[in-house]
Amino acid sequence: MSTYILRRILSSIPVLFGILIITFILARSIPGHPCERLLGEKATLEMCERFLKDKGIDKPIPVQFGIYMQDVIRGDFGNSIRFNRPVIRILVERLPATVELSLTAFLIAVVIGIPVGIISAIYRKSPIDVTAMIGTNLGVSTPVFWLGLILMYVFAVLLRDTPFWLPPSGRVSIGVSSVPFYEVYGLTAAEGSAKFYVFDFLSHLYIFNSIITLDFDVLGDTIKHLILPAVTLSIIPLAIVARLTRSSLLEELGRNYIRAARAKGLRHRTAITKHGFPNALLPIVTIMGLQIGGLLSGAVLTETIFAFPGLGRMLFESIVNHDYPVVQMITLAVAVIYVMANLLVDLSYAALDPRIGLD
Repeated sequence: MSTYILRRILSSIPVLFGILIITFILARSIPGHPCERLLGEKATLEMCERFLKDKGIDKPIPVQFGIYMQDVIRGDFGNSIRFNRPVIRILVERLPATVELSLTAFLIAVVIGIPVGIISAIYRKSPIDVTAMIGTNLGVSTPVFWLGLILMYVFAVLLRDTPFWLPPSGRVSIGVSSVPFYEVYGLTAAEGSAKFYVFDFLSHLYIFNSIITLDFDVLGDTIKHLILPAVTLSIIPLAIVARLTRSSLLEELGRNYIRAARAKGLRHRTAITKHGFPNALLPIVTIMGLQIGGLLSGAVLTETIFAFPGLGRMLFESIVNHDYPVVQMITLAVAVIYVMANLLVDLSYAALDPRIGLD
């Protein structure tokens, strides 16, 4: 298995390199100019020339890319044009919010989608099945931005004076702050070291950090702010998982081994849970792996709507402001997550079906 994993990782390097090239070129093809966005329309030619030289983007694109790749090989992904900070620091600060949002949406999609699909398959063509399939069709076709606005209006406006009120934006309430766990427990790490970035990343996972520090006020506030964007982000993958679970399970229930098991007196529920559903898992796991990457890309719109300070919103703002290093770093990070998700899916195949090898 280790040989297979190594081979998959090595085969992913050309893919990531190609993504870097495409992103590098497309980011610089966006209409507009970083000088105009950051210095204003009244910036003189001399000011823009000095700005471009200071930021290292005054050279031809091939030369810029060569310099950029040399820096990447050394582990230096550059500084943000907009914030003048290392992009790796921005990634470490913003990625945890998107991870929490995406994982929560993923859990909602799986925990609700799979049971809905199973129930629909068991009660095929019944009112329950018809209702579930109508709901999943609506879920797949519902625009994320529309659903987000509707949820904000219902839970933040109509239910404003009720216990069901939910915050419409942000990650925590004003005045609420999450104290990093390494400060609480007196842990230290040299700034810029790998240990420092790990500590910083984990501390920005507010749910994890608040549990470790036993700060349940921050935990409750974080969860309340997470509900609306997570539900909005989960609606499409939830519908996809439910529909695929239903179709995969129906296919398995029609096979001869299920009929033979039922003919031998095996209960219908046992035939489904012990035989049908495990064999129907392969396509479900595949689509679940693909949805992980889809959740990250969908987070761009969701985080923008809910003013959620995650990676998606930062990507949107960076594209608007022509912050090339940040766009490249975020795109590369999402690509790596896609690759790792696909690798985990492939590894899960061998665990779910012993007939599948990893040679």
